Amino acid sequence: MNSKIWLSSSHMSGNGIKYVNEVFETNWIAPLGSNVNCFERNLAKYLGVEHCAALVSRSSAIYLAFIMLGAGGGEEEVCQSLTFSASASTIVYQGETPVFVDSEPEAWNMAPTRLR
Repeated sequence: MNSKIWLSSSHMSGNGIKYVNEVFETNWIAPLGSNVNCFERNLAKYLGVEHCAALVSRSSAIYLAFIMLGAGGGEEEVCQSLTFSASASTIVYQGETPVFVDSEPEAWNMAPTRLR
């Protein structure tokens, strides 16, 4: 097999460049800044919820989701086999056991037939 899986390269244009420059100019690189605060407010309003939190990574989001769901009782959690390590490591961090499910060859999503 000689095929490749192409990943998207980073690309920035238009307002993206302007906002990144603004972050550096105002020294709001970490932990937060006015753009993040505005994004959280606008997203909360759009979703019709009182609070919204922008996180630094998908790993952080998965970890927070597990905490909010009360995971950590030593149970098994389903995890797609074609994934980044953070999906499984977050499960382990919460004291759970990852159970890997194969992916569909056509779409690379979790295979429902394997999930059963």
